[in-house]
Amino acid sequence: MTQPLSCPLCNAPGAVAYHRDARRDYLQCQVCTLVFVPAHQHLDADAERAVYDQHRNSPQDAGYRRFLSRLQAPLLERLTPGAEGLDIGSGPGPTLSVMFEEAGHPMAIFDPYYAPDPTPLSRRYDFITATEVVEHMAAPGDELIRLAGLLRPGGWLGLMTKRVTSHQAFTDWHYILDPTHVCFFSEASFRWLAERLDMELSFADHDVVLLRRSNKAH
Repeated sequence: MTQPLSCPLCNAPGAVAYHRDARRDYLQCQVCTLVFVPAHQHLDADAERAVYDQHRNSPQDAGYRRFLSRLQAPLLERLTPGAEGLDIGSGPGPTLSVMFEEAGHPMAIFDPYYAPDPTPLSRRYDFITATEVVEHMAAPGDELIRLAGLLRPGGWLGLMTKRVTSHQAFTDWHYILDPTHVCFFSEASFRWLAERLDMELSFADHDVVLLRRSNKAH
């Protein structure tokens, strides 16, 4: 890899080689520490959709509900009654939105493949969730800035994604085997993001991050 590549999170040039396997290269940004797969090694839309079509998640799956509750539970502790939310990347079997609605929080959904109507992206929300989504984003910087802009003052952005902890752990990590995973965040990446967005940051679980927008209207 000789050509300079810009980081898809912070747009800084000069990413360096971090890891390589039989299928892909993994580069690391020297500013925000994001590890990412270069764009020319991403799946095309049809191949990506084919992977997602294999998912069999649904609201009837108790195990999947337990998994999602790791994001839902800390958010519920912070939301006011009736707070309105948006679930991004809801997938072929929307479940987190159902769970929040059962708890009294109206939810809209958006998914580029399974719920592509962009109308929900023109409204404002008290909270936005994205579970196992940011690792799929080709341009997470642009996408997360856009989502933060949809929050009302004091609103929450709840993200679930497994985090990079060390180079050694990365080389043996099952998470990088999914060909649709192209961006890998560390705690430092999220700290950079929180500063960029001017949002309060908290790590609610080993793979759950909550960012809160200022109460001041912009």
